[in-house]
Amino acid sequence: MFFKQLASKEATLSYFFGCGGKGKSMAVDVVAGDEEWFIEEAKKANVTINYVIDTHVHADHYSGGRRLAQMVGAPYCLHESDKGLVKFSFEGLRDGQLLDLGNVEVKVLHTPGHTPDSVCLLVSDKRRADAPWFVVSGDTLFVGAIGRPDLLGREREMAEELYDSIYGKLLSLPEVVELFPGHQAGSLCGAGLSGKPSSTIGFEKRWNPSLAMNKAEFVANLLKDIPPRPPEMDKMVAANIAA
Repeated sequence: MFFKQLASKEATLSYFFGCGGKGKSMAVDVVAGDEEWFIEEAKKANVTINYVIDTHVHADHYSGGRRLAQMVGAPYCLHESDKGLVKFSFEGLRDGQLLDLGNVEVKVLHTPGHTPDSVCLLVSDKRRADAPWFVVSGDTLFVGAIGRPDLLGREREMAEELYDSIYGKLLSLPEVVELFPGHQAGSLCGAGLSGKPSSTIGFEKRWNPSLAMNKAEFVANLLKDIPPRPPEMDKMVAANIAA
């Protein structure tokens, strides 16, 4: 298995990983302008880009996912709930769906809360073990912080969904599972993000202050510390769902 993390614009973290032996790969949360980097990395690894995934419709940056998918002839993927929102065709992802990357297997986890369509990607390397190795957590769970719940204007409802997603799906994973989030310090997609670009489920359970609360405490804490909305958010969302 190979794995690349790209620190990009607006403190965004993008990912490129897959199976070199079987020549398959996946690009996740591509930022507009970074498409050629993924193409070059695929050439270096001698792999095909089989999936291009956005973990949700982004509000803080312009996505390059759809353009990269068109450039390499791969399906562009979002959660299936976006079919009533976006103005173009895409491959809808389902909760629990397994994506084949040769010796690498990716399980889709639908984790609404930051946005209704948010997904996390649970990754296993079958050459090492059947157990999951790491999770790409998008804007659901960060290192030291939690995704913001207010982008739709339904803060309390989304904060409650975020609690259910994190406590019900992510914190039930083995503590050794590594965590790779969609942003690091400097992003407006959460408050108090660490500058460290990865962690583990166990470390976050022990030290992330939001992960030692009951639901009422979690919601209240999240709602009191919401960052300013990303500049040009509405413009970016409109571009990311436009035909």
